[in-house]
Amino acid sequence: MNEPLREIELLAPARDYASGQAAVDFGADALYIGGARFGARRAAANSTEEVARLVEYAHAYGVRVHATLNTLVYADELDEAARTARELCGAGVDALIVQDMAFRRMDLPVELHASTQTCNTTPEGVRFLEACGFSRVILERGLSLDEIRAIRSATRVPLECFVHGAICVGYSGRCYLSRSQSPRSGNRGECTQACRLPYDLTDASGRVLIPGKHLLSVGDLNLSDRLEALIDAGVDSFKIEGRLKDTVYVKNTVAHYRRRLDRIIADRPGLVRASAGNSIPDFEPDPARSFTRGFTRYYFDARKPSQEGKLYRVASFDTPKATGAPLGRVAKTGRDFFTLENRAETLPGDGICFLYRGELSGTNVNRTDGERIYPNRMEGILPGVMLYRNYDRRFSSAVERSRVRRTIDAYARFEWNGRTLTLHLRDETGAEAEATLPGPFDPAQNPEKMRSLLRSQTAKSGDTVFAVRNVELPDDIPPFLPSSAVNELRRTALDLLLRSRLDRLSRKKPKKEDTSFPCPDTRLGPEYNVTNPLAERFYRDHGATRIEPGLDLEATTSGSRVMTSSYCIRRETGQCLRGKTEWKEPLYLLRGTRRYRLEFDCARCLMHLYDESPGDKRP
Repeated sequence: MNEPLREIELLAPARDYASGQAAVDFGADALYIGGARFGARRAAANSTEEVARLVEYAHAYGVRVHATLNTLVYADELDEAARTARELCGAGVDALIVQDMAFRRMDLPVELHASTQTCNTTPEGVRFLEACGFSRVILERGLSLDEIRAIRSATRVPLECFVHGAICVGYSGRCYLSRSQSPRSGNRGECTQACRLPYDLTDASGRVLIPGKHLLSVGDLNLSDRLEALIDAGVDSFKIEGRLKDTVYVKNTVAHYRRRLDRIIADRPGLVRASAGNSIPDFEPDPARSFTRGFTRYYFDARKPSQEGKLYRVASFDTPKATGAPLGRVAKTGRDFFTLENRAETLPGDGICFLYRGELSGTNVNRTDGERIYPNRMEGILPGVMLYRNYDRRFSSAVERSRVRRTIDAYARFEWNGRTLTLHLRDETGAEAEATLPGPFDPAQNPEKMRSLLRSQTAKSGDTVFAVRNVELPDDIPPFLPSSAVNELRRTALDLLLRSRLDRLSRKKPKKEDTSFPCPDTRLGPEYNVTNPLAERFYRDHGATRIEPGLDLEATTSGSRVMTSSYCIRRETGQCLRGKTEWKEPLYLLRGTRRYRLEFDCARCLMHLYDESPGDKRP
């Protein structure tokens, strides 16, 4: 018996209907979008009506839509959360991405996916979620390829992995840094990105080791050259981060990863893409020409202090902002112009940036004259300064104007029995439909002309999702039909083919929970984020005997661990404890009145932050 084909899914962000439509058009196999509430990106909320509209558009191509309900729910919000979830189910979404285990107790009719906010880092943790009925588990961004392999070998649940975009430096769901500095919490959809702020690094004596740098701000993930390794490791869904990004970013990034995955799928007979249709962008995709803080594989290839004798850096201490792609180094300057050491085409309106007095500075290109580039201002542009292009006007305009039509190949066949004419349609996925035109008909006076008319009119698929690639005609002499009758027959058949496609895309049923499967821990600390009675009941059903309230319920984080991370400041700066180090512990991060003690777990290669800021301690 032949092995079933393995579906490979490209999962794209949808800030709203427009960006979701763009993601579909440029090749996404699935989308994730926020509803009106309880999504981890509060600024990317959408009404149920907008979600339903996007579902209708996406489902025509077999593109599935996952709704994000991945924040913690408080006790007095449970009814609203359940109502929101059911409204999204009514809108036709295919799955709900959740963090709070309360949703596991709401008897919802769709698949539940365990958000990366559930901190999925170990085989034991993922196996537990699988046993609890989650249909998919979204992995932590900070995992290495070996760690992903270990999870796959211990589980069978489909795995989703981020491959592109911003990286949360703390383990998702267990970072309270934002909450430690304000009432806003990442676990409630209001992260302030406190990790992007500048901090001083000090030692035990109070000596400042590194002043005023963005010590926790890591670059953006780009695993586009490691997709095949992820497929081999057992990853099924490849996720692009960016629900707050614009449509230019979405089009460009989706097109780039679509092209990469299609090449892999074409070379490996056992793989198939998870949706239907083809789209050919009218620009050359290049993620480096959209929003980027500089790309990194993070710790995908293992956590190592150095690579080829050099520090393996994943952070950008100088700026948390998007720098774009390198443009070149300044060769010489005049009063109002500069030239580059290398030849690089620039256009009026291009944005350029550079480091000046320790901070990122920028300007725009006003005009060019040969090798001379005239910016709006020259301050900070000096010989030897490295320039970056953070806005590529020509590329961004081309992507913004791009209007790609995604189409599903369909094949037409006419049958004529002397009384009725039937049009059969079959699309690339095997969906079929037919429409019949009953007689009587007059014989065609010019059979060849009639054949030509049937071919040309049937191939006109208009604004449908289909592209009719071949029209097969019978050997019998066809009857005479006016163009209007052929067009009506084609429209009817295409409408029925679309219905056939939608009928085949059935919603997958949620999996059953094995309540006898024990939780990996029986004593749950605040990091388990239990903030309501339903979540508490879930964990007690799985053997938890002691459950502390989630940290988001506390008045203060002072005295608590507010971050666990694969990232390590010691490793990043060449001061790893496994080698030579000049820094005496404990080390601290300081910003204003905020003070965080760093703890280094060298056995597991992790860094922890503890809030030791002045204030009331937890009881």
